[in-house]
Amino acid sequence: MTAELGLLEAIPYLRAYAGQTFVIKVGGELLDAERSLGAIATDVAALHRLGIRVVLVHGGGPQLDQAAKDLGVKTERVAGRRVTSPELIDAAVMVWRGRLNTLLVTTLLAQGEAAVGLSGADGRLVQAQPRPPAVVTEDDGTRVKVDYGQVGDVSQVDVTVLESLLASSAIPVISPLAVGPEAQVLNVNADTVATELAVALGAAKLILVTRAPGILANPEEPASVLPFTDLQGLEQLERDGVLSGGMRPKVAAIRRALRGGVPRVHVVDGRQPHTILREVFTTDGAGTLVVADGDETAAEVVVG
Repeated sequence: MTAELGLLEAIPYLRAYAGQTFVIKVGGELLDAERSLGAIATDVAALHRLGIRVVLVHGGGPQLDQAAKDLGVKTERVAGRRVTSPELIDAAVMVWRGRLNTLLVTTLLAQGEAAVGLSGADGRLVQAQPRPPAVVTEDDGTRVKVDYGQVGDVSQVDVTVLESLLASSAIPVISPLAVGPEAQVLNVNADTVATELAVALGAAKLILVTRAPGILANPEEPASVLPFTDLQGLEQLERDGVLSGGMRPKVAAIRRALRGGVPRVHVVDGRQPHTILREVFTTDGAGTLVVADGDETAAEVVVG
């Protein structure tokens, strides 16, 4: 495709999304890869320059695991979700709000963008209740009781601070920490944080940037990426046992976003260059688009 044809293809999408809000969540596994981080920052900067309001949320699971190992702090996950001890939440503040958030901010500054780092605790942006002990089902069907510790379930979002930053043409960069009812810091899944922010902001898109090419029909076959699916399709994948591990909270976040009014959720591969731009501005896309109802596919061709 020539540059001219690519630009012509993008024009309807540019018209549709100028002034709209995109929430982009970047998985922590991509943040230590300089090439991936640079390409993601370039795409985010390009969206911003095209008049799209961008909120960037980041994870940091691998980095927290390494920090915990270095500090001699035990780590544990159940059904794809992290158990968080007091020692681990201290490490999370250090790694997420400190190193990774600053890394993303400075990478965007290098692109010439005004970026501001926050955690969900700043300005009571993300408020959460400590998650009570629960019985959960592991991937193998085993049911176990788990105490999640200092893990929070989002109870309220106050986007006042985000609206102020967006109005000033800044890009907010959010780490996945929340504030509890006693002003304690709680760990919240980054996909959940991104989802709740997208719902509260009335975002046009939630974009999940991962190490996978999209949602796979067969986890053993990277080429089995689904270019499109809907809520019914996700339910079928779950019945087929395709969704497991870290994909389970991701799919829960997708469901919540769509049912909360976000019209489109995208899952793209951050290891490949410019997948965000290709997914947003081309008809073919570069990952998986998920909508609430499959009948919306025709509209996607026209407006992205």
